[in-house]
Amino acid sequence: MKYSHLLSDCNICPRKCGVNRLKGEKGVCGVIGENVKIASFNIHHGEEPPISGYNGSGTIFFSGCNLKCVYCQNYPISQMRYGKEYSITELAEIMLNLQDRKAHNLNLVTGNHYIPQIIEAIEIAKKRGLTIPIVYNTSGYDLTDTLKLMENHIDLYLVDMRYSNDEFAVKYSSAPNYTEINRQAIIEMYRQKGDLKTRKDGIAKSGVIIRLLVLPNNISGTKKSLKFIRNNIGTDIHLSIMDQYFPTYKAKKFPELNRKIYEREYGEIVEFAEKLSLTNGWAQESVIRGDYDKS
Repeated sequence: MKYSHLLSDCNICPRKCGVNRLKGEKGVCGVIGENVKIASFNIHHGEEPPISGYNGSGTIFFSGCNLKCVYCQNYPISQMRYGKEYSITELAEIMLNLQDRKAHNLNLVTGNHYIPQIIEAIEIAKKRGLTIPIVYNTSGYDLTDTLKLMENHIDLYLVDMRYSNDEFAVKYSSAPNYTEINRQAIIEMYRQKGDLKTRKDGIAKSGVIIRLLVLPNNISGTKKSLKFIRNNIGTDIHLSIMDQYFPTYKAKKFPELNRKIYEREYGEIVEFAEKLSLTNGWAQESVIRGDYDKS
């Protein structure tokens, strides 16, 4: 394996566990060895319009995660690590298969802990004819040094901003220093790829899209995140402001998380984004305002 040294003393994500995954030692993500574990791969139509387009996005859902969100909507994949193991060569073949099925792009979902394998698979696939854009779809708990390794391999970043309060990040996702790590990661992503660029038909070619999942009771601190975006990234960035939170997995153990968000909570966030001139992107149709596109 070309990048095996990155797994023998694993420090590829902010956890910096330092374990030797090649010898079966487990870190926070719980994955070991050179292979990748994949829950599913298919054509997916549920992403933002420039990603899904009309043919769909070639989505690969990786098993495991470096976050421990108590409200994870994909917990069988992220926390229980359901899936099947594939070699790096097989991962490259999956990428080419999705391209053959006319996907607009490859969408690598929660691959933070498999970056060495992903980079090598991309290199193999490109030698065999892979040409469609590659999307790194991430929780945003990424190291800037690791992101720099991907600069010449990734075309689009689809990145979460989960929190602006580290106390909440630790309590609900066991993610120390999430806010600063996430913000620096987004600055690095934007340095690499800049604003969203699309083809004439609206399909994404490159750039950054920031996702903000609004949590109940201001737990996500979305207004502070929006201020950071306006002040440090600019107003041309595309945002996806999401209201689809619902209590699942362990969320019912936390009364403050044990409900869906109210429409007024979500509407306040959309209005606040507009006041900051952050009007590129997507919001939910029920409370749509201004220049945001319906999603």
